[in-house]
Formats: sequence, structure tokens, C-alpha cells
Amino acid sequence: MILPDLPFKEKDEFQPLCKIFGVDLISLIAPTSENRIAMIAKEAEGFIYIVSSLGVTGMRSEIKTDLASIVDVVRANTNVPCAIGFGISTPEQAKKMAQISDGAIVGSAIIKLIEKHGKDALERE
Repeated sequence: MILPDLPFKEKDEFQPLCKIFGVDLISLIAPTSENRIAMIAKEAEGFIYIVSSLGVTGMRSEIKTDLASIVDVVRANTNVPCAIGFGISTPEQAKKMAQISDGAIVGSAIIKLIEKHGKDALERE
């Protein structure tokens, strides 16, 4: 389960319920996490969602955050896979993110395709 605005220090309020129902509580690491990256990674389960950039979700033409450094800290502290998301909108961006992490998370770009092509979106793109 992803709770986007859940501060790391407050995850203990939801963790017991997730355990009861066999659901992983996904940790998010943002560019502002800095000295908390290792701590978050050590306690992560399922996978780690690395937020590519600050701001609101949606497509971006360019991602400037040093994500490779964040992934390096994550990998040094856990074997839990990590994927990068938030603003990934082109196949090129997804490929680049997947090359430095375990995967790319694409949300808004998929919603835009569905919005544009409806039930035929899968066949179109």
C-alpha cells in the first residue's frame, strides 16, 4: 500500500494493520530525504518508491535529480528492490530510470493515454 503523504515517523500507525492483512507498506524516498535514506531503506518492505523530483505528480520533460546517488544509498542498506517514479512520461525516461534502479513507475502517462484513446489505449501506443 502506498500512502503518499505519510511521514516516515508516522508509519507505525499503519504498519500493524498492513501486517494483519498481509499488505506491504511501501516506503517513499524523496530527493529531500537526504540523511534519512539509509534509515528508510533498512525498514522497507515490498519495494521502495523513489520519487524522481519535487512538485506535483505528472509528466515532466526532464528529470534533473541525482537519482543514481539515492539508489546507491538504498542498495547499500537493503536488498529490497527500488523503482523510480513521479514524472516519468516517455519511453526514454522509463528506460533511463530502469537502468539505474529496479524499475520505472509510470502513472500519469498511462492515464493520459487512457484519457486520449479510451478502451483502445493499449492497442494505440
